[in-house]
Amino acid sequence: MAGVLTLTAIADDPLVLTRRLVLKGGAEVVFRPLAVADAERLSGFLEGLSPESRRYSTHDGHDLAAARELCAAIARYDKLRLVLEEASSDRIVGLLEFSLDLHPDDITRYQEAGIRLAATDCRFGPTLADDFQGKGVGTHVFPLVADVARRLGRNRIVLWGGVLADNPRAIRYYEKNGFRRVGSFTGADGTRSIDMLLDLDLVPGP
Repeated sequence: MAGVLTLTAIADDPLVLTRRLVLKGGAEVVFRPLAVADAERLSGFLEGLSPESRRYSTHDGHDLAAARELCAAIARYDKLRLVLEEASSDRIVGLLEFSLDLHPDDITRYQEAGIRLAATDCRFGPTLADDFQGKGVGTHVFPLVADVARRLGRNRIVLWGGVLADNPRAIRYYEKNGFRRVGSFTGADGTRSIDMLLDLDLVPGP
């Protein structure tokens, strides 16, 4: 597809996806691709997440080693990671992750729900710093998230690992931004999650 951004092109020119946003209350954040030089600040973000936020996130680790691994993976695999950076302090306050490959378990679950996932679909998972949660930041940023998915040649977004059924605030956030429930499943640890899907044709541009 002509004009579709690649992970390599984004790594070579991060400004292609860099935007500056003014949040409610006047605070400014920078929305941009994760950079190799972000390891220390990303570690601070991951380490600062509360136990509850860690449980809701998709990350396997929350320390400097995990941050370095994420930064080393830039443009090497199928993942695109973007950060929200507080303009006044350069502190990373959000991590937004795309996976351009679909997991076989996702494909199977959605197919059982009557939906055939395709190469034009992607997975998405966001995490915000605790002091940035519940303030409408995610909704303010979401049009940019949808635009990134489109520029990557994607037509639909599915939630990365679903959303935990006991996370009503996140469920409301996704539904507010156009996601619909597809089904539910129980993970290996016994927790119940909800699969949700967004058709990007139904989302206005930024």
